[in-house]
Parts: sequence; C-alpha cells; structure tokens
Amino acid sequence: MKLKIQSPGPLTSVQDLGRWGHQAIGMPVSGAMDAPALIRGNILLCNPDGAAALEMTMTGPAILFEGEGAIAVTGAELQPKLNGKPVANWTVIKINSGDVLTFGGACGKGLRAYLCVSGGIDVPLVMGSRSTYMKAKIGGLNGRKLAKDDVLSTGENNSCKIGVTCPENLRPDYAVNAPLRTVLGPQDDYIKPEGIKIFFSTEYKISPSSDRMGTRFESDKIIEHVKGPDIVSDAIPMGAVQIPGQGVPIVMMADRQTTGGYVKIGVVHALDVARLSQFMPGSSVRFAEITQEQGIEISKSESNLLNLLRSHVEKFNTVPPAAASQNRGAMNVIVNGEKFFVTWEKLS
Repeated sequence: MKLKIQSPGPLTSVQDLGRWGHQAIGMPVSGAMDAPALIRGNILLCNPDGAAALEMTMTGPAILFEGEGAIAVTGAELQPKLNGKPVANWTVIKINSGDVLTFGGACGKGLRAYLCVSGGIDVPLVMGSRSTYMKAKIGGLNGRKLAKDDVLSTGENNSCKIGVTCPENLRPDYAVNAPLRTVLGPQDDYIKPEGIKIFFSTEYKISPSSDRMGTRFESDKIIEHVKGPDIVSDAIPMGAVQIPGQGVPIVMMADRQTTGGYVKIGVVHALDVARLSQFMPGSSVRFAEITQEQGIEISKSESNLLNLLRSHVEKFNTVPPAAASQNRGAMNVIVNGEKFFVTWEKLS
C-alpha cells in the first residue's frame, strides 16, 4: 500500500519506539511522544509493537491510498474521516485503493494522534529505527516532517480483522486532572527543602514554547537550588525534570538531548510523560511523588493491559499479533549445574 500526502498537516512525521542504544555517542532516542498509543495501534493491526507510524500534531494530513490494507488511528481525537465520513479511533479500518483519509483537527481530547498502518511505514532504518529526528535531519522521510506530494510505502500487509476495537478499559488514561507521578532524584538534594515542597504543591501551566524535546512550564513560584542550577553533565532519561536557573521545571521528552548540566529534581513515569504529551499549551499540571517500587508496579500494570489487548485481538485473528512473541517468552537456564525454567516479559 502507498500513502500519497495531499496535505501534510502542521507537524506530521514518521515515528516508531525510538533509536535506543546510541545515547553514548550523542544520538537522542526520539520516537513517538505517546508510545502507549502507538503500541496499541500496532497490536490492533497485528504489527510488531515498534512498527513505524505517522505521528500527527493538532491536525492530521490528507492522504490518498493506493492499494489495499488497514489502518488504526490512536491517541488524540483529531476527527478522522474516510472519504468524507467519520471513522472511529482505536479501531481497525479497511482501506481500499483510492480512499482518502482526512482529519478535522484537535477537539480538546488530546494533541497528538497516530496513524498506524498494516505492515508499518516502510522507510530506511537509521541506527535500528525509522523515527524522525528533525534537528539532525535523520530517519523518517529524509529526516524531516512530511510535505505535500510525499509518497510513503508500507511493509508487508498483515492478516488483521477489520472492525476490531481496543476496549475503553485497555486504552491509555488521558486524565488531565491526575498528577504526573514522579520519583525524586537523582539530584533532589541539590534543591532546598522548601523547593521540594513548592515542586509538589504548585499548579503549573504548560508553556506554548514546549516541543518534542521538552515540556516547559510557567509559574511565579520559584524553586531554589542549594548551590546553583549547574552540575557536571550526566545522562538525561525520559521524563527527567530539570530545574534550570529560573527555577521552573522542564520535563524532558522524546527528542531530549543525551546529557545535560542542570539539576534534576525527579523523573516522571514514562506513562505520565506520554499523557503529558497530549496536554494542550495552557493546561494545568501538578506533580505527585511516588517511590521507585510504585513506578515498577505502574509499569507492570501497563504491561498487563497490553497483554490483555493482545489476547483480545487474538480472538478475532487466525495469526496472533507479531508483538506478542517479542515481549514475552520462556527458556531453560543452567546455573552452576542446576537447571531452572525461566519466564520473562518486557515491561513498557
């Protein structure tokens, strides 16, 4: 199947789950801002979890399809229409040659949506990923956002059941009132005790200057450092909360730099980073402290939801989702002559 871009939308790019394993040489991870939404779309289509899709911001492109296949739109509600008729998010939709997909734009239910296609978007791998990193102009389609008259191809079409829907209880939680769950550290001791209280008690506004690299906030309440905002640069994980000199947090997102020299007061859980990526500028946000152990339990719960969705999809398909075999398994292990049977699963 081919996708001909008739109109690109304000910011549409090819993204997968990111370019992992190269941060040591200065290459950011990039990838989908809302990975849980992308994964669910791929599960519905029986694709591998990390198959490349189109990430759409605020509104989507107009696309003419050549060839037959299937799509699933996940994430924000951007009012998709197929041949002028509304179609549902979180549902496998049949595509015939000549069909045109359009979007009405964001309607207050999220900021970013994902157009997942059967077989995934087929662009060249760069360091093991198809994700677009626009600052370095690599990955995706020529390292840039999509433009009018671009043509994208898909991989081999998978056998997926048309009409299958992700149940509401298995979809990501986009609750705007829930706080961003945050583990303190690694440099929370570089912040004055009163600053920790301010961080967890303040209602912040998302700044319009936020982007794929970081979500910036606005507040008149300032977090003070013990010895200034600078540290010897160290690694920047997804969700790291930097406190620069002005004393207002920045949460690091998908296109974050690999290292940074500002104090990090905490790290937001990956699921809440994804949720944060769906908030409009001007939205109110609070932080809430959790322990590392609680964070692990949250990740386990997300893994369970994804496995339930795979089981749901398998009921309708003769071929199970390709991602299932990549995310759990079993093996025999011999340690000091003693044999063990070990099961494993990947946590989101």
